[in-house]
Amino acid sequence: MCFFNTALDRSLADIMRNKDEKPFGGKVIVFGGDFRQVLPVIPGGTRAEIVLSALNSSYLWKHCKVLKLTRNMRLQSGNLSKEEATDIKEFSEWILDVGDGKINEPNDGETEIDIPEEFLITDEEEPIESISRKIYGDSSSLQENKDPKFFQGRAILCPRFPKPSGCFDFEPPRMRKRSMT
Repeated sequence: MCFFNTALDRSLADIMRNKDEKPFGGKVIVFGGDFRQVLPVIPGGTRAEIVLSALNSSYLWKHCKVLKLTRNMRLQSGNLSKEEATDIKEFSEWILDVGDGKINEPNDGETEIDIPEEFLITDEEEPIESISRKIYGDSSSLQENKDPKFFQGRAILCPRFPKPSGCFDFEPPRMRKRSMT
């Protein structure tokens, strides 16, 4: 069960002295996010416990109206070449199909997904360094970069990394010499 939403529902019902038993005391609540990407954190929880704690498994879900964003704003940028726009569109469609469970249909919710070659990390010797290079560029140009917007638009996420410390142990060679703030 989604504890935060349940607690909010009960609190607002009490505050509003809700006798109609409307969710959230009759107040409109807006939730944002992609339920395919952001699952609740249940330390040591099983897959079933994690899925059952999501909002769309809650008794409140039947009262929710789902609005979907349908326009990929990255594709509206005038700064993209036709090839870049096509690549972003194809990747966006593929990742949505993965999230919607449309890959290798029919399936029972579990399936093996063939990841396209261009998305694979092929550097078996230094995979973390390879990811860093792809996201941030080579370490020498990274050291020279002082533009905060460069870093604001980049991140490496590893939410289910078996050993998170392994992801953070890597520092580009030139970054080891001095830290940047």
